[in-house]
Amino acid sequence: MFRLCSLLSILMAPVAPAVAETLSGPIRVVDADTIDIGAPETIRLLAIDAAEGDQTCTDGAGAVLPCGAMATEAARSLYEGRFARCTVLRRDRYGRSLATCFVDGEDMNADLVRRGIARVYRSDATYFEEQKEAILLSRGLWAYDMVDPAQFRAQGRAAVQRVDGCAIKGNISANGRLYHVPGSHSYGRTRINTAKGERWFCTEAEARAAGWRAAR
Repeated sequence: MFRLCSLLSILMAPVAPAVAETLSGPIRVVDADTIDIGAPETIRLLAIDAAEGDQTCTDGAGAVLPCGAMATEAARSLYEGRFARCTVLRRDRYGRSLATCFVDGEDMNADLVRRGIARVYRSDATYFEEQKEAILLSRGLWAYDMVDPAQFRAQGRAAVQRVDGCAIKGNISANGRLYHVPGSHSYGRTRINTAKGERWFCTEAEARAAGWRAAR
């Protein structure tokens, strides 16, 4: 009986939370939600999400802007070379450390969201108030029309689910129906959204016959 009670006591005892790991070092900005501070793995800033490197957005006049690159440069101008102290809570499936980082006592994650350089990650509410402020004041990338980074990545994954050999992208934009062949200037950053009527073609002749024209 004593052994049974002892076993039950052990099983019912509260589990101590894992001890958070603290890493520190000078920042090298990889992109607006990922940094390198000299640790074995890069650090993914917890609870925030940034535009992908090849992601674009449009301004009020319809001009296409490289918002992914703009976000990275904005984060770099603010934090490159500064000293960060990061609390790592867990790791993602890519092996990156998920952390909240502080620079001069300020929450870097929150600051990037407040400035509109990054967004909250999916439905994570940690920095929801900072994002509300950025949206209200049209700060950073909130001044432009841009799909959520998670949606952009999902579109990219869907794009690769195409018929083998049919790699020509039929895109619909302000310039009309354009097709992009592999290796062309805009091919890599062009995303196909079949819900908008965009599609894949196997040959240029097929694309032209369907009413698309070659992108410059």
